[in-house]
Amino acid sequence: MADVHDGYACLGGVLATELRDVTTDLAALDGQGWWAVVVDYEGKVMCARFDRVRRAPLPAPARPWHGPRRGEWRSSLDRAAYESGVRAIRAFIEQGEVYQANLCRILSAPAPPDADPLALAARLASGNPAPHSAVIQVPGLSVVSASPELYLSRDGDVVESRPIKGTGVTAADLLEKDYAENVMIVDLVRNDLGRVADVGSVEVPALCAVEEHPGLVHLVSTVRARLAPGAGWPELFAATFPPGSVTGAPKSSAVRIINELEPAPRGPYCGAVGWVDADRRTAALAVGIRTFWLAGGEIRFGTGAGITWGSDPGREWHETELKAARLIALASTGGD
Repeated sequence: MADVHDGYACLGGVLATELRDVTTDLAALDGQGWWAVVVDYEGKVMCARFDRVRRAPLPAPARPWHGPRRGEWRSSLDRAAYESGVRAIRAFIEQGEVYQANLCRILSAPAPPDADPLALAARLASGNPAPHSAVIQVPGLSVVSASPELYLSRDGDVVESRPIKGTGVTAADLLEKDYAENVMIVDLVRNDLGRVADVGSVEVPALCAVEEHPGLVHLVSTVRARLAPGAGWPELFAATFPPGSVTGAPKSSAVRIINELEPAPRGPYCGAVGWVDADRRTAALAVGIRTFWLAGGEIRFGTGAGITWGSDPGREWHETELKAARLIALASTGGD
């Protein structure tokens, strides 16, 4: 495509080209224009405004995807270290410091020099379609996401979050622990949104609905609220970020424990990936799960699980494997 050399974004059925500017200021999202947004879990903000925005499918890539070989992927936590982390979180729970915490690991591999994000996005769209699929390319960063989880949508003053907690191959695999964990995170999201919502406007239209996705099922709940007057995007992020489903409860304790146990930064994984139409006051930002990003000659992907007192270390490791297996296979080329 001749008009994507300087940057593009394709998400929500929209293709955006003709990159105008990039900012780290979330207040710009309350201004004018259509923005692609990536916010790292660690809080680094990238908002890219595009001048040409139209309804369009994912463009055909200029060349096929050539990813790393399966054996080239390395994990920031191996199985022994991950299971040790699960036991450490259970000890924190026993001590009363936290009720639940998400433990994640980052998979990384060398990125081929000619790696084309559009080609990877096409493979994911075919092999792992997702409600919040996205590909965003700006100078210095490429993000390709097949996220199933809504962090925040916005329609005027109405905002909605759809946290996921609970994963299995089928609904029969979901445990009582999964339902309890989901309700716990719903309470956290209700509290977060309540900090910037009109009093009494926070509601839960759906609790622990079972959703089917390629190769697995999730428990998904919906939390909705109306923003209080004067609350814009900076206030909304300050109240709700990082997303509750990928941190834990209480959030402040969970974030501290995560920082202690995870050796690699999460980057766009577990952050926010999506779009904001400032002119129409609409938006859809996904939680950056099932997400690849390319930078510095590497391709990275994160996977994790929510740990509670009822967690079994081996089962939680296998959950991270289940979440990663399909997408890593799609992003890899050849054998080991």
